[in-house]
Amino acid sequence: MASITKSYEPRDVEGKWYAAWQTAECFAGRVDPAKQSYSIVIPPPNVTGVLTMGHVLNNTLQDILIRRARLEGKEAMWLPGTDHAGIATQTVVERELRKQKLHRRDLGREKFLEKVWSWREEKGGIILKQLQALGASCDWSRTQFTMDPHYSQAVLNVFVDLFAKGHIYRGKRMVNWCPVSLTALSDEEVIMKPAKGFLYQVRYERVDAPGEFITVKTTRPETIPGDVAIAVHPDDPRYAGWIGKKVRRPLGPTAEIPIIADSAVDKDFGSGALKITPAHDKVDFEIGQRHKLPPIDVLNADGTLNDLAGPELAGLDRFAGRKKAAELLKERGALVKEEPYENNVGFSERADVPIEPRLTWQWWLKYPRVEEAKAAVRDGHIKFHPERWSKVYLHWLENIQDWCISRQLWWGHRIPVWYRKGLDKEKLTEAELRDPTKVHVSLAGPADPQNWVQEDDVLDTWASSWLWPFATLGWPDAAKMKERGYEYFYPTSTLVTGPDIIFFWVARMIMAGLEYTHEGQPLEKRIPFKDVYFTGIIRDQQGRKMSKSLGNSPDPLDLIAKYGADGLRFGIVSIAPQGQDIRFQEDRIETGKNFCNKLWNACRFRQMSGDSADNSSLAAVLARLDAAKFDADDHAILDRLLATTRAVEEAFAKFEFSNAVQTLYGFFWNDFCDWYVEVSKAKLQDASTKDNCLAIQDLVLRQTLLLLHPFTPFITEELWHLLGYGTDAQFLMRDVRIEKETELVAALAARGVKVDTAAAAAVGSLKELTSQVRAFKADNGEAAKKDSQFVVEASDAQWALLEANLAKLKRMMGAAEVARGKMSPNAPVCVTPLGSWNLIRQLKAGDTAAEKARLTKELETVSKHIAGTEARLSNEAFVSKAPPAVLEGARKQLADQKAKKAEVERLLASLG
Repeated sequence: MASITKSYEPRDVEGKWYAAWQTAECFAGRVDPAKQSYSIVIPPPNVTGVLTMGHVLNNTLQDILIRRARLEGKEAMWLPGTDHAGIATQTVVERELRKQKLHRRDLGREKFLEKVWSWREEKGGIILKQLQALGASCDWSRTQFTMDPHYSQAVLNVFVDLFAKGHIYRGKRMVNWCPVSLTALSDEEVIMKPAKGFLYQVRYERVDAPGEFITVKTTRPETIPGDVAIAVHPDDPRYAGWIGKKVRRPLGPTAEIPIIADSAVDKDFGSGALKITPAHDKVDFEIGQRHKLPPIDVLNADGTLNDLAGPELAGLDRFAGRKKAAELLKERGALVKEEPYENNVGFSERADVPIEPRLTWQWWLKYPRVEEAKAAVRDGHIKFHPERWSKVYLHWLENIQDWCISRQLWWGHRIPVWYRKGLDKEKLTEAELRDPTKVHVSLAGPADPQNWVQEDDVLDTWASSWLWPFATLGWPDAAKMKERGYEYFYPTSTLVTGPDIIFFWVARMIMAGLEYTHEGQPLEKRIPFKDVYFTGIIRDQQGRKMSKSLGNSPDPLDLIAKYGADGLRFGIVSIAPQGQDIRFQEDRIETGKNFCNKLWNACRFRQMSGDSADNSSLAAVLARLDAAKFDADDHAILDRLLATTRAVEEAFAKFEFSNAVQTLYGFFWNDFCDWYVEVSKAKLQDASTKDNCLAIQDLVLRQTLLLLHPFTPFITEELWHLLGYGTDAQFLMRDVRIEKETELVAALAARGVKVDTAAAAAVGSLKELTSQVRAFKADNGEAAKKDSQFVVEASDAQWALLEANLAKLKRMMGAAEVARGKMSPNAPVCVTPLGSWNLIRQLKAGDTAAEKARLTKELETVSKHIAGTEARLSNEAFVSKAPPAVLEGARKQLADQKAKKAEVERLLASLG
């Protein structure tokens, strides 16, 4: 057995074990009817993507779940892959073409797509390699790409089927439009940003009463030529005589437009009048439809103004047109006021320009299985963690609108629709759209392609990724489904994703799964996953979302190089409470590294303390235990080991990963290293107790490595082998099963070991006193002193316990003397509460002022803590989102803080 080196070198260990795991095919998910299956499909990152802190958190949590499932004896499969990311990928390649002074249209569709595929082969999928550096144990042999031939067939198959079922239609509707990428965008591809501009008050003159005006406010005067009406609220008394009258449009071709009444108008905003421009605003479009007002589109697709805007504005960019429109209005006396204004504007995520609401012909989908999708979550077939997201999900489904599934791009799944040559597709009626002599819809295309023209548009990226959980398992090809274990691994077990795509991806996957899998079977067999864990958003210390553009996000690969993959994983999970946004702190990642070093050093100390006997199995370790030689500390460490095992089990069941990490940290650092290892040093010098003590340490370290493995896989695999827990042919991550708390209790009982909980509680009381004394010494600049003297006020039972362990306690506290005393009402003393104990110190002349200063400072500190905790508990957002355990902990913390404040105030009062 190799010796454990003095220091832990993550890079060497990580490279060695990841290569070994891959060579031994440890990540492979195989169909094994003797085992329970556990499967996760990765949320496919964009093929253009690189590793971000969000990816680190999301994929670390997935890896934690998949590794824990393996330890529990399940057949675990984590399926990786990438999304073709239509607009993102096309944007990247077009940017490269622009450097050569080329446009995609210069190449033509076929040549441009060749360029995209070439780019994808050369640079796409980098993120998957980066995930390996993080330790992701995906079954890489199953890697999928949403443009793979089989997957593409599945996507187009669904389009053809849903068209045949009447769910897909073509219509002219309002969409988010990117004037740079020249395509419709999903809401998810639109980023709201604050933008500074101007608010213009414009007056419209009444036709039948010259000199009378109605005033509106707008941020976009360049769209006035597209106005078709002015709307007021029907109950607004100011305009009782105006409804039905007409006003003159002050810009663009001369026109008289009506004043209409509509309850959608906010009569309390501004003048209570709203200009209606149906072609350029979603609300206006809806109002226009209700009143049968034809839209006037004054913008070209690229954001320039067209001839309908009038000769003064035609040809201008929309922003130049805005400035020109304001000048024209001013010249004509129609501009009442112009004032600076800031509002939120939607920007194209990729092109980073303001989007335009635009009326265009698009393909639309009426969602299938909406009611079943509601029932799947409402009735608990799919559980959301945190549960509060189920309300958001159900609310969206209650108000669901048809999905725009077409994009004006070349990269993506080209819509399998062909039009008879010579037809104007924009004039086709719904009936003609379904006439096979005019429109052909199929996977193979028409038999006489020379007479047909294929649809230019491609499908929205989400219209492929909504099939991800089952198309990646071979659907609809029966042979591929059998080969990939569709019946065994579907439904998948858990999805880990962000709440920002709950509508765009999660809800749609649920509907797709219900529509296309296990037809005729119960709902629980057709859902795509059983649990959904929503991560929080990682933010900087100012609360801003981390992004490359803001320069506030560290490079995860730099963090791995600095702290090790295990340090990064442990640190990021420790600051990620369930479903809450995370304020990133690099020092917490350093804490993860420090914990790994502590683990390494503790295992090294164990190896240096004596030769290991047989550690090859749990039974072998247990066989070395001698219950007759157990003392209270032995019972205490096993009691804490069992409690920690149970707490981690409960944390996994509740998807409370940060609680699991913090529990393991506290147990290993405080209970094992700071206490048991220290008190063991005397026993290791005694031949009669040494072997039993080492056996207990081996048991604790074995179970600790198993509990920690999902969080810190590299160091635990290394130490597992260095401590002789497995053979060279075995791997902790694949070949070892973790024992549950109940199984450990039974295994100990079989060896005649039953934990003495009373003895464990007594040790807990001593540990409490010791930790409080250490903290007291640190607060008073005495941390390094070994000759401190303490007087403790204690009950008879407490003193009996303390006296029986006095030598050990003095060593653990760093004290020369610990005596029992009682507080005298009139004596100049200071009493410091230490948990359930009181520490008494005699005050000498001149000490009173110093003690008052110390207590005053302590009072200020505790008061600040109370104010902070009260603020959190009065914050409705925190209370509504925090898990019950977090709320309970905060309330207990507040009660403890108030009790401490009262005691400090009492002590201050006693000093006069």
